[in-house]
Order: sequence, then structure tokens, then C-alpha cells
Amino acid sequence: MYDVVVIGGGPAGYVAAIKASQLGLNTACVELASDEKGNQKYGGTCLNVGCIPSKSLLDSSHKYFEAQKDFASHGIDLKDLSVNIPSMMKRKDEVVNKLTTGITGLFKANGVEAISGRGKVINENLVEVSNNGDKTSLETKFIILATGSNPIEIPVAKWSENIVDSTGALNFESVPERLGIIGAGVIGLELGSVWSRLGAEVTVIEAMDDFLPIVDKQISKECHREFKKQGLDIHLGSKLTSAKDNGKDVEISYESKGEEHKASFDKLIVAVGRKPNTADISDESFPIELDELGRVQVDDFCKTNYENIYAVGDIVRGPMLAHKGSEEGVMVAERIAGKKARMNYDLVPNVIYTHPEVAWVGKTQQELEDHGVEFKIGSFPFAASGRALAAADSVGSVKVLADKKDDTILGVHVFGPSAADIVQQAVIAMEFGSSAEDIGLTVFSHPTVSEAFHEAALAANNSAIHIGNKRK
Repeated sequence: MYDVVVIGGGPAGYVAAIKASQLGLNTACVELASDEKGNQKYGGTCLNVGCIPSKSLLDSSHKYFEAQKDFASHGIDLKDLSVNIPSMMKRKDEVVNKLTTGITGLFKANGVEAISGRGKVINENLVEVSNNGDKTSLETKFIILATGSNPIEIPVAKWSENIVDSTGALNFESVPERLGIIGAGVIGLELGSVWSRLGAEVTVIEAMDDFLPIVDKQISKECHREFKKQGLDIHLGSKLTSAKDNGKDVEISYESKGEEHKASFDKLIVAVGRKPNTADISDESFPIELDELGRVQVDDFCKTNYENIYAVGDIVRGPMLAHKGSEEGVMVAERIAGKKARMNYDLVPNVIYTHPEVAWVGKTQQELEDHGVEFKIGSFPFAASGRALAAADSVGSVKVLADKKDDTILGVHVFGPSAADIVQQAVIAMEFGSSAEDIGLTVFSHPTVSEAFHEAALAANNSAIHIGNKRK
């Protein structure tokens, strides 16, 4: 009998399995995905068709864009510049392969048993694994569900050769001249950025009236302005009503402000969100409770309606983020091992890997206003950062929100160079209850773009050095 059986080998599942094994628990991880040779593919959406391949293409396309648009200002002249999509895709695949095979090595190093097939919970202590018609049973004391998520398909735009999900958009064989994207969320903006930089004419159709409503309003306005300047044609308050793939291109209709509009594209990416993989997760005689969105119902410690069954990652409440799922996996493994672990969901950072990047942690200004919290704001533009100017990368700003009473940092929002890394500094500070003054008293290396965080924290107390302060 195993101590722990994990179903799913994505960021939530494989991390949970490794941590459980490190804590002395006899652990197995069941994973369905495999490559064309039949080898298991660990890493889930993130490593295989999400975070990692998209970042590879984002970086490759940004280098091409810089070479095309910015190198001349640095005194670098290039002739006959071109983009080789097959080579770009080959590099992406090599990065993915290196990381996914690395997980197999980590399992061996940590004593996790890798089992190939589809896992299904039969009862509290039994997992059935199906693989090419064969079925085996695994007895276990605890079960961790980590089956991940899939892109949502919408009725008016069914998948086809030219209507694709995010996975399809990572594997175009050439740059589409006209690219349509349904959804101006994280995935839509990142993929739009990739193909726009490589030469596509990109149109984004978004049903919401507000751009990036989950982002602080001031920051989202800066983002909207910059992305439009980069060439993304963004239509807000626009609802897709039909999409027809006629083989050569895709013809769509969408409604905006009561009027019907038409457009045609070579490719159409549908990026309207993801749904949890919870269908057939357990036997009919042993139901695991789901909510109205199909997510597994869990408590604060990711425990399901059964005492010894947990669920983590994309199949439970909260944002579908790899790092959130991984930390849930660690927490659950530690609790199974008898430790009193818990997770601070208030400090899960969010990132959009466009250029400039968008990143944030904690509360937005509108959230604080809605809850009647008195706060103060410190802001610093990258246009005043020596390092950002030297790198010709000075769009955006850092915004710090601090409690008006005790100066505790409540939220940090960044649009600009290395935003993800700057926000990670804020996460660490906020985890220890830092005040804006604490950051202001911290020595930052010069010149760095992270000095903008330092200055924004100083500005929250009218003490910024490199910009003017509010008159008292």
C-alpha cells in the first residue's frame, strides 16, 4: 500500500509527489500524457503547452522585434533580417523536452514511483489506473487530485484547422497575416504579442467593457495605451456571434454597442479561459463534491469531502496559476506528513508576460476603496529610472499601496521591465509584514530597475528622491 497516490503530473501534482516523498511517504504519481514514443510527459499544461513554450516564443519574438525596431538606435545595423519559424519552434520544443524529462529525473532522485495511465478514484483508499485497455489498482492511505485544466471551447467557434486554442497558437507553421483573438486576458495578450512582433496584424475581440479588470485600474490604463501603440487592435465590449472556417480563412461576426460587425482572419485563437479536468475523476458510487463551475470543493487546506482525499491546482478555487498549484501541493504533502502547513492566498503573485510585463500582488486600489480601507499611494515611473533609460526600456511604472494608519504594504502593481521579478521582491517583503518605510530604508543596487520599487515605497510617504513629492 502507498502512503500517497497523486493523480496528475503537472506543477501541482509532481511537486506534491516530490515533497511527499521527501517527507518519507511512499509516493506514486499517475500521469496520462505521453509523447509519440510512449514516454510519459510530466509538467502538465505549464511545461508542455503553456507557461514554458509561450515564454520561449515570447522571448524569441521579442528578440526579433528588438533587432528590427531598436538595434539601430544602439548603433547596431543589420541587413536582410528575417524570421525562421521552424527554427523558433524547434528551440521551443527543445526547451520543453529538457524540462519535462528533467521531472522524470527528479522523480528518480526523490524516490517517486511514476505510473503511466489515467487515474480514477474508486474509494477512499483505491485508485484505478487505465492504460491502453489494461487496468490496475493502487491501494493508498491518501489521494491527491491534480488533474489540471483545458481550454474552453465556445459553441460559436468550434475548433478546426484555422480556429485554434492556445495550444494550436503555439504551433503555427508560419506567421498569419491576419490574426484574430477572442479574449483579451493573459493568454490572449501574450499570444497576440508573440505573433504581432513577428509581423501579424492582430485584432483582439473582448466581451468585457473594461480592459484587464483584474488589474489595478491605473496600471490597466497604462497597459491598454501601450498595447494599442504596439499595434494590437483591441475591441472592448464586443461579443463574438459567429465564426466560420471556410478552409482558407475564418469569417467572424461580432456585436459591439448594438451593431453587428464582420471581419476575416487567416487564423482565429479562442482564449476565453480554461475549465477544470474533473469529468470522470471518481467512480459514480463515490462522488467527489464539485461546485457550479466543475471545480472540486475543498476547504482552506485543500481537503475534499473525504478526510484523506485532497485536490490542488487548477481543479480547485482560485486563479489557475502554476505557482499557486505547486504551493498547494507542498502544503498538502506537509499536512499529510503531520505538519501544520498553511498557504497565504492573499500573496499569490500574478504576471502577464507581455513586453512590458504586467505583475501585481495584494490588493488593488479599487478593492481598498470598495472595502473602505484608508490607504496612501506611492508611484514611480520607469521614465525616471537610469537603468531603464539605459536599456531603452522605460515604459510603465511601479505603484505601492500602503495602509494609511500603520504604513503596512497592501499591494504592489508594476507595468514595466522585469515587473515579475520586482513584484517577487514585494511578495517577500509583504510576507514579513513590511511597511513602505521598511522598503524605503532598504539599500537597493544602483543602477537597477528594481530601484523603482524603492522609490515608489518612498513616494508613499512623500519621501521619493528622484521625482517630485506631493506637497503636504
